[in-house]
Amino acid sequence: MARIMAIDLGDKRIGVAVSDPTQTLAQPLCTLHWGEDPLPDSASVVQEIVELCRKYEVETLIIGFPRHMDGSEGERARRARQWKDRLATAAPCRVQLEDERLTSRIAERALIEGDVRRAQRKERIDRMAAALILDTYLRRRCDGSGSRA
Repeated sequence: MARIMAIDLGDKRIGVAVSDPTQTLAQPLCTLHWGEDPLPDSASVVQEIVELCRKYEVETLIIGFPRHMDGSEGERARRARQWKDRLATAAPCRVQLEDERLTSRIAERALIEGDVRRAQRKERIDRMAAALILDTYLRRRCDGSGSRA
């Protein structure tokens, strides 16, 4: 069975998480770094994501979709849509958006409660947020509830 992968687009880093082959569990995978320009024309980052999709035999790539708390869309949501469009043409799998409100804050709180040092939290927070996005997607899919972004 193929896997599902999720990415959390941060300002300086992209968190990546992947499901197990049964598409039941979400696990943090890695953190990708980019330069000053986090736009979908960052060819090297796109290539890294595409390679990860191939390596893990991903059938669906989930991109965190950062809506405001009132459900409206801002600049970050626009950027996520651009990434979705770019990856949909480059990745060997289906690409979807998934609501990610508060995932970074929840991930940071979990790391603080786990007594992870500040320097280590910076490196781990994005991939943990990606795992939360993926977990939300997997649970919603199993329940058949909710709607996609």
